[in-house]
Amino acid sequence: MLDLKYIREHTEAVRKAIVSKRVQLDLDALLAQDRTVTELRTRVEALQAERNANAKAVPKAAKEEKGALIEKGKALSEELKGLEPSLRAAEEVLRDFLLRVPNVPLPSVPEGADDSDNVELRREGTIPAFDFSPLDQVELLEKNGWADFERVARVSGSRSYLLKGDAALLEQAILFFAMTYLAGKNLTPLSTTALIRPETLVNSGHFPGDEESVYYLPADDLMLAGTAEVPINSLYAGEILPLEQLPLAFAGLSAAFRREAGSAGRDVRGLIRVHEFRKVEQYVMCEPQDGMQWFDTLLANAEGILRALELPYRVVQNSTGDMGAGKLLMYDIETWVPSEGMYRETHSCSYLGDWQARRTGLRYRDADGKVQFVHTLNNTGIASPRILVPFLENHQQADGSVRIPAALQPFMGGKTSIGG
Repeated sequence: MLDLKYIREHTEAVRKAIVSKRVQLDLDALLAQDRTVTELRTRVEALQAERNANAKAVPKAAKEEKGALIEKGKALSEELKGLEPSLRAAEEVLRDFLLRVPNVPLPSVPEGADDSDNVELRREGTIPAFDFSPLDQVELLEKNGWADFERVARVSGSRSYLLKGDAALLEQAILFFAMTYLAGKNLTPLSTTALIRPETLVNSGHFPGDEESVYYLPADDLMLAGTAEVPINSLYAGEILPLEQLPLAFAGLSAAFRREAGSAGRDVRGLIRVHEFRKVEQYVMCEPQDGMQWFDTLLANAEGILRALELPYRVVQNSTGDMGAGKLLMYDIETWVPSEGMYRETHSCSYLGDWQARRTGLRYRDADGKVQFVHTLNNTGIASPRILVPFLENHQQADGSVRIPAALQPFMGGKTSIGG
């Protein structure tokens, strides 16, 4: 959510953001609704002041004037009774408009329609050159008896996964390694829930707009989060934090659920796009002047994890059409998948300014005692099983076994390879 004063004063910048981020919003209708609310509020406040002044005048009035003043007070109260519900309704309409206003991206963000317009910044690591015919993720899993897609589909439907044996241990090892790595970078580890109230998705900016992607449990009026960002963002909702408590930096581990509505036919094979997964999310609340420094830190953390896992990757800057409504700045990390001969997105690093904090009521008291909104950032630490696709394929060996990088070996009981 943007500050309404900012929208009034920077209308053309907001209008451009609406267009460049492909958001369906009539800004002129929002501004007209703002004027309606202002007019109603001005009238209500004037009537309230007049009623209060009239009430104070009654005890002091002459006997012959009191009756008229009392009747005037009743008339003012009746007029207010009619106007106040209209004001509340108008404010609700305005809030619905405001919840749909995108953040204005930083000037450095490239214009573009979608991910095809993202800009590659750099490539890291060495793409493997195999001296044998490499297998893809599914072939490796099946060769080693590490998955059972057919049976789990009978239990949970399509886009489900079940890992067995060393692959199940590998998944847990990678998650635990990522949590340990981030704890070593002074992020506070959290084990958090995926069960959330609907308003938390409004707070995080996923609603309105992403309702089709979320699982809903109507009997309990709860939903299933697709990332730990959602519950963490609402942990301090409505609070005013003391300055010394900032920054708050977390590594949150949770289950994650996405319906993947609108992605029919895409990546249905194997582990790329599943409905339920596990994710370690980096999340930060900080002072505004520290936002860009934290963006660089979170990105470096994600890259450090990939380097430790010895996976080749590239960093791309997302274009306006691929960065989401709330982002000021967004980079993706894409990891090399040998069987496809391409890099696939495994991490996203996002800076939201105070856009998310305004929705959630995330505030702090600055050094001058003034209440300000924090800035928020998030970045994938690791997400499984997606990360297993490049991990298995890049580290496979001629006999079908998979090499375990040195950094991960302590989390795998000292094993240097599995399978084969």
